[in-house]
Amino acid sequence: MAPICHLNNRPPRTATKFRFRKPRIPSIGPAMLTDKDNLLRRLHALRSEHRDLDTVIARITEHGPVDQLQVQRLKKRKLGLKDEIAWLESRLIPDRTA
Repeated sequence: MAPICHLNNRPPRTATKFRFRKPRIPSIGPAMLTDKDNLLRRLHALRSEHRDLDTVIARITEHGPVDQLQVQRLKKRKLGLKDEIAWLESRLIPDRTA
């Protein structure tokens, strides 16, 4: 009898190649896109988190042994924040042709 996963009573998945998805902006819905104040607040929060991650990465790497996996995850999160910041900034800047 094949092994069964205890969470959903199905056979466990076999190892598959991991695929990266294109980043999405899930936290911003259509209603938020029209409200400039909400966009500016969100942009400020993202910039703050981006700076905080920069500080955390610097502190982790300057001390003794480094967990490379943790640093890689933090850098990936930081890059995702940068993409979201750029997207929000592009939403806030009006088109020149308009």
